[in-house]
Amino acid sequence: MKRLIPIVFLLCTPVLADEQQRIEQSRHLAMELQQQLSSELMSAMKAQGPVHAIAVCNERAPEIAKGLSSNHNAVVGRTALRVRNPNNAPMGEHKAVMDYFQARLAKDPNTVPEVLFTASNGEQHYMRAIPMQPQCAACHGSNIKPEVSHAIAQKYPYDKATGFEVGDLRGSFLIRWIAE
Repeated sequence: MKRLIPIVFLLCTPVLADEQQRIEQSRHLAMELQQQLSSELMSAMKAQGPVHAIAVCNERAPEIAKGLSSNHNAVVGRTALRVRNPNNAPMGEHKAVMDYFQARLAKDPNTVPEVLFTASNGEQHYMRAIPMQPQCAACHGSNIKPEVSHAIAQKYPYDKATGFEVGDLRGSFLIRWIAE
């Protein structure tokens, strides 16, 4: 049986004030990661194209996440069912949430699902779906140019993050709050 109990529990019960505050903090961190990374990627794409954007993503995404993490007593990052970076592979509970996100996006592509749950280790984890956007297709889509594929293979030899269509679940922002 999949471990969706925390998700169902969250969706079916009133959210307490401290949980709502944690959701807001988490949402802010996820959006900050998205905005900073998107800004740098779009600048790289405009300046030198998608090949350069791959290098920016490879180097800057971990730096941005680390900076946000160190300032908030949390671990800020991303995960996916099909990862580009093996270090971002989902743990069991995260995979179950991603399966849930995939089903929700298939039913309602206009709503971006998010959840907050307490993991088996006692930490609170927030996840927010990352639907595939048109601007991401150059590096994550199903029709990638050969020079882009080559650059991906150079930076990410174990890449599984291609073949997406706009609206697919590309991944999830993941905020892990360190248990106190």
